[in-house]
Amino acid sequence: MTKASTDLADALLEQHVKHELSSLKGAKLHRFLEQEVDELFDYAGRLTLGRLMSAEQVMGVVRRVVINMELDPGIPEIAAEMSTEVLNAPIQKTTRLNQIITREQATGFLEQALELKQQRKRVISEIMTHPVYQELVSNLVYQGVVNYLYEDNMITKSVPGVGSMMKFGKRMANKAVPGLDESFERRFKAWLSDSLPGLIARSEQFLHKSLSDDELRDSVMAVWVSLEDHTIAELQDGLGDIQLQEFVVLGYEFWLQFRQTPYFDGCVEAVVTHLFELYGDRPVLDLLNDVGVNRKLVMSELDALVLPVVDVLREEGYLEALIRRRLTPFYKSAAARKLLS
Repeated sequence: MTKASTDLADALLEQHVKHELSSLKGAKLHRFLEQEVDELFDYAGRLTLGRLMSAEQVMGVVRRVVINMELDPGIPEIAAEMSTEVLNAPIQKTTRLNQIITREQATGFLEQALELKQQRKRVISEIMTHPVYQELVSNLVYQGVVNYLYEDNMITKSVPGVGSMMKFGKRMANKAVPGLDESFERRFKAWLSDSLPGLIARSEQFLHKSLSDDELRDSVMAVWVSLEDHTIAELQDGLGDIQLQEFVVLGYEFWLQFRQTPYFDGCVEAVVTHLFELYGDRPVLDLLNDVGVNRKLVMSELDALVLPVVDVLREEGYLEALIRRRLTPFYKSAAARKLLS
């Protein structure tokens, strides 16, 4: 390329850079973005979701980014710090529970929960048949019977000295036959163990009848009424920074393990597959409309976020450097040399 051609190419490059920079600010940039958004929405009305991408491609992104991507160990530390700041924010002391969840909303959640009658019965049955619960009942019955025999029955309360005589007789019997208490307790609990299935079955029937929708509704709403005027800070009383951070770390560790389970993968795949069954053969605009995304919304967000960011990048010199990196190879290319020779 001759010197004249080189000078001309450099001059054209400079003018091209200035032209691009001037078009990336203020009203010109707004008009450009508005035009491109209109163009994209027009294409979205014609192109189907399946034409742009496939379910397999989306699942590939999910597996690479959500499931398998290595996360920095500093993430739980940052999350814990942010949670602590939220916990200690002044707004916690001025915001009441009913300002976040209204009584009508709480009632709605409760009514939906009351519809789960089968699940409620199953939970009661599983609790009643749990070995720990049966052991608890056995111990409570035993202690109740013992206390009644030696302290709380009508005879020991009405006849002076009877209670003391019974306790004295118990001590003397234990001295005469060591281990009598243990033997009695063991035999009594063995009898309870044999009788428990029937007792628990009757208790379960009683609970199913007693825990009616009306009873549960009244009980839960009574608790809600007692809490709804408390501030969030009052409800958090006893939850310190240390405990909160430990919960955050535990939640993060759970997420790391949970995201790699076949269950999580299967749930995501079911959602993605169904999404493409619904929208794969329909224009992308149908999906955007169904989730509430339109031209006005996109432009308002571009004006609020993109334009200020572009202004900063232009002030920092990034935009000019980007444009030069993009255009210079062309003005230095053989094609440009041939045209300018």
